Amino acid sequence: MSRPEETPVQPQERTSAGSLVERDPRVPPQQLVAELVPPPRFADVRFASYVPAPDQPTQAEAVSTMSAFGDRVLAGASGRGGGRGGGLAGLFKRRSAPQGAPGVYLDGGFGVGKTHLLSSLYHRVVTEGGGTAAYGTFVEYTNLVGALGFRQAVDALAPHDLVCIDEFELDDPGDTVLMSRLMRELVDRDVKLAATSNTLPGALGEGRFAAQDFQREIQALAGQFAVQRVDGEDYRHRGLPAAPAPLDDVAVERVATGRPGATLDDFDAVLAHLARVHPSRYGAMVRDTAAVCLRGVATVSDQVVGLRLVVLADRLYDRDIPVVASGVPFDAVFTDELLHGGYRKKYLRAVSRLSALARDGAALA
Repeated sequence: MSRPEETPVQPQERTSAGSLVERDPRVPPQQLVAELVPPPRFADVRFASYVPAPDQPTQAEAVSTMSAFGDRVLAGASGRGGGRGGGLAGLFKRRSAPQGAPGVYLDGGFGVGKTHLLSSLYHRVVTEGGGTAAYGTFVEYTNLVGALGFRQAVDALAPHDLVCIDEFELDDPGDTVLMSRLMRELVDRDVKLAATSNTLPGALGEGRFAAQDFQREIQALAGQFAVQRVDGEDYRHRGLPAAPAPLDDVAVERVATGRPGATLDDFDAVLAHLARVHPSRYGAMVRDTAAVCLRGVATVSDQVVGLRLVVLADRLYDRDIPVVASGVPFDAVFTDELLHGGYRKKYLRAVSRLSALARDGAALA
């Protein structure tokens, strides 16, 4: 993918609020590993707090499947010895492990609670069971490999009893092959795996669309994953109004200057800044932010710029940071061409999440 030319951005007006574009955090590689935990939004979730929709039996089934898988991870953890055995030793240990697939995959649409269930699995193993686990999104793991190198990333993850991969990306062949290789090496060291991905809303019910893609892309590993379907409506929009209408600049600035810890930036300045900060550092960039206030949100048409915004949206959503904005509404922040292109899953997820955060932000105005 070609890199777009960076267009000069006029200096934004300074205010008493903080600014994202002034933040350029440096994150040591070892910190990237230490931070592989469920995001703050899901720090307190458990299987018991997941409320299955009465008309969606697969949701209750998913709770049972993931809970049982957590018990299986813990049952096999005591004999792993930290998961450090590789090669033939790892293969022989895996064969003597408790029965059941070494991986579980949640197949479902946006907002049906897959991240809640994956986080609950982590907490079942670590918080309640005393085991070890790593939790991150697909992008965070590819960033980890980029920061550490492939072999070092395997060695850093192998001591865990469980590795959770949220939002497995089926639309990036290169990274999918990389992650397939990473997972294969972890399975060879007797690490259990849990992954989620998204079915497009228009593809729900079409013969396990995402599950088939997942199994095809990870090739040799496919048979080692138990697939659990999770159907339902996007909970972020159940009984909720559409994304709120954008505010004017005066209202955005009023929220920014009146809320300690808020940031205030021009939207185009933020997009330009994202090009200078590696996506692995977006989480650190928004850490301890009370609200992100944006002036002049505009429709994004460039693929590379749009994908950076997707990662930022994920990190904001992970941390439950409200977004207060003027300009176009977030359901118009990406062009139709992007929404219907090869990365449509990512863009639709970002629209869903930004709309939810905008509702939170509207309550501050």
